[in-house]
Amino acid sequence: MKFKQSFSRKFGFLALFLSLVMAGWSCTQSSEQAPDPSAHIDHPEWSKSANMYEVNIRQYTPDGTFKAFQEELPRLKEMGVDILWLMPIHPIGEKNRKGKLGSYYSIQDYTAVNTNFGTKQDFIDLVDAAHEQGMKLIIDWVPNHTAWDHPWITEHPEYYMKDSTGSITYEADWTDTAMLNYENKELWDKMIENMKYWIEEANIDGFRVDHAGHDIPLAFWKKAIPEVNKAKEDFFWLAEWNTPEMHPWFDATYTWEYFHLTTSIASGDTSLSALTTYMEEQESKFPDHAYRLYFTSNHDENSWNGTDEELFGDNFENFAVMAATIDGMPLVYSGQETGLDKRLEFFRKDTIDWDGYEYEDFYKTLFELKDNHEALWNGQYGGDFEHISTSPSEQTYAYKRVKGNSEVLVVLNFSDSEQQITLEGVPETGYTDAFTGETMTVGAGSVMLEAHGYLVLEK
Repeated sequence: MKFKQSFSRKFGFLALFLSLVMAGWSCTQSSEQAPDPSAHIDHPEWSKSANMYEVNIRQYTPDGTFKAFQEELPRLKEMGVDILWLMPIHPIGEKNRKGKLGSYYSIQDYTAVNTNFGTKQDFIDLVDAAHEQGMKLIIDWVPNHTAWDHPWITEHPEYYMKDSTGSITYEADWTDTAMLNYENKELWDKMIENMKYWIEEANIDGFRVDHAGHDIPLAFWKKAIPEVNKAKEDFFWLAEWNTPEMHPWFDATYTWEYFHLTTSIASGDTSLSALTTYMEEQESKFPDHAYRLYFTSNHDENSWNGTDEELFGDNFENFAVMAATIDGMPLVYSGQETGLDKRLEFFRKDTIDWDGYEYEDFYKTLFELKDNHEALWNGQYGGDFEHISTSPSEQTYAYKRVKGNSEVLVVLNFSDSEQQITLEGVPETGYTDAFTGETMTVGAGSVMLEAHGYLVLEK
């Protein structure tokens, strides 16, 4: 996705000259740098305008089962959810387990399900039910490590990293997991075989790959992804990683830098202008076809770093609007639609308090807007991000995205007081307020916004 400043046309001729020079230079490069034909820069058709919803099965319902969660599907469909991402569904290791129930990410068996969640047939039924609702379902895949009682520990100790004494080792304080060693090519085939299993058995639609680039060579993914994709067309890959080399192998990557930047802005430690710098840098680093995942929370951030209110304060809605409209695929975590106001325990049962659905209509509006406006679509299918200078600039921010006849203008007031905001270079124009449906005019490039208020305008 291209970042575009309003003054960019001034440099049009220079850009054209440079592009011609670069084109000539690229023709001299070796054929080894040509795109690999097995890589995919085109994404599943169903993903073009899609959003994602992370499901914490353990904490979602009092039962904490696949069957109990399945009852929520009609509500989530009504909210506009497109992709369900389930945290790991597999049995959790018992040896060196942390807490009473252990970490989802300590995998005891890649081809079985956690009996606390139900049976394998229960999971298959959940996938089928999601498909009947028109939603896709992807599962978390953990290729970096296993539990200490995974069968490979005794059957294939050569699959694991060893310390100086020759003992299988772990990383940092992840004492409940044993690190896999991707220098062993036999492991590659085993891992690919296990990934294909869930397509063949349950017809899942993709993987969210945990720790995708950590001690796992890109060469593995260059082999694994095309191989797995043979088992199902339009299969989706999300890497929990934040570097451009993961594209075009993965459809989507994380935006960790953006998330930490927004929490820093919310705390007052960083200015809003850093957002513009960030977007410029991302445009230069990532290819147009890269989907980027934007979020205000997920299982890690909620459990370890804070609730939405703790991280974003009174500006939570502003940052949620940005995550849904700025330049990529938005992610919502389990319970955010109810105003999730507690840090969910990670290693024990801690059911979400479903005290109404405070933000359900909020997210529904944003998801419908994304579906209806090509300008907000993902990757190369959406419109360019264009920052609009505002006055006063210290605590206000604005941008628009345009693709063909589709235009969405976003204006945000992060201050504690009402603001008359001037939008530089924006003429008097008629829009529709996405949240109220009212027609309004941005009079002479100026709007009035209440404290911590937002406007999402469509045209």
